[in-house]
Amino acid sequence: MTNIAFKTYGCSNNFHETEVMAGLLEKEGHKLTKEEKADVILLNICTVKGDAHAFKEIKNTVENNPNKQIIVGGCVTKELKQQIKDNFPKIKLLNTHNIQKIAQLLKEEVEITGKDSSPKINLPKVRLNKFINIVPINEGCTNHCSYCSVKLIKGNVKSYPIELIVKEIKESLKDGVKEIYLTSQDTAAYGVDINLQLPDLLREVLKIEGEFFIRLGMGNPNHFIKYTDELIELFKDKKMYKFLHIPVQSGNNEVLESMKREYTVEEYKTIINKFKKAIPEITIATDVILGYPEETEEQFNDTVNLLKQTKPSVLNISRYQLRKNTPAANMKQIIERDKKTRSRIITKEFHKFSTENNTKWQGWQGKIIIDELGKNNSFVGRNYCYKPVIVKGNYKLGDIIKVKIKETTIFDLRGEEIE
Repeated sequence: MTNIAFKTYGCSNNFHETEVMAGLLEKEGHKLTKEEKADVILLNICTVKGDAHAFKEIKNTVENNPNKQIIVGGCVTKELKQQIKDNFPKIKLLNTHNIQKIAQLLKEEVEITGKDSSPKINLPKVRLNKFINIVPINEGCTNHCSYCSVKLIKGNVKSYPIELIVKEIKESLKDGVKEIYLTSQDTAAYGVDINLQLPDLLREVLKIEGEFFIRLGMGNPNHFIKYTDELIELFKDKKMYKFLHIPVQSGNNEVLESMKREYTVEEYKTIINKFKKAIPEITIATDVILGYPEETEEQFNDTVNLLKQTKPSVLNISRYQLRKNTPAANMKQIIERDKKTRSRIITKEFHKFSTENNTKWQGWQGKIIIDELGKNNSFVGRNYCYKPVIVKGNYKLGDIIKVKIKETTIFDLRGEEIE
């Protein structure tokens, strides 16, 4: 028996893969523990924002645990793989395609980084939150974005069969799961390789009996635009969180074209406007990249203005990071000082309309599901729009309570339980 600790970074799909690896290792008789008590530490890393941060985490872990076996898994780029080998030759490597082979790596192998396209669902799991099941529906993407290394790692879209996804969900509901997170690099691309579309999958998932909620993960506009009206009708189902994560990245069409994003600002706005007209209170999450190579002040201001118009409730801001072997790496780069300035401007604007968005929930009454431990003995619940609601009281994860919103902030709602 080996004592193993996991350190996970990045997207919900990475957390799903950690849960599967933990389940497979526990099945083999190994014990999951904290970093300080572990014999082996597995870092499930993310390189979507560049290799530097991931390498720093690896370096710190090695230096803090000089006598322990370190395994690095997750989205490992070719460049990072070589950097690890050059600096820490004793580290074992396991890429995202081979999580099913974690026990094999632990026993004998030094590196398993080939391609394996087996579906990563219906496998043993140790859930980080026993009431939430993170379910991947496909991997890879159809885009060829000029700045991104994920495509180089994940490859083209491979959609999982609907029956396997439904089986995974049904089995987890038997275990008491209350929330289903449908995830992938691009959920909107589901089915392009098997002559299906995302609404085909959602219709079958919504037929599953039981009281549970579905959160749809990030999907790109170039696919959502194909079936927006159909998707809106499905979102009206009581099981669907009214939450749409749709990254725009830039508010300027010239920049989007340079990024090879395969949609326009107008198409993005069409999707947002249609959803808001049908479901006015919907939570919209989006992502922007600031300081993309050759981005002018005017083009950046187009992004600011787009955000002011669409007022997303959640905004993920990234400063562009150069990634080797991507087209954008060969373009003229924006200096870091300007990226930071643009980030401050966007953040300030977001705080204004986020405050405005949340104020509209003042006095709202309704049910939330407690799904997270908060700070200072509080709990975090989610309402039907996946808005975070902070409450205090004697609760446990999975509880469903009725609350009234007493206060709102930039980032969340504050509530009290009512009868």
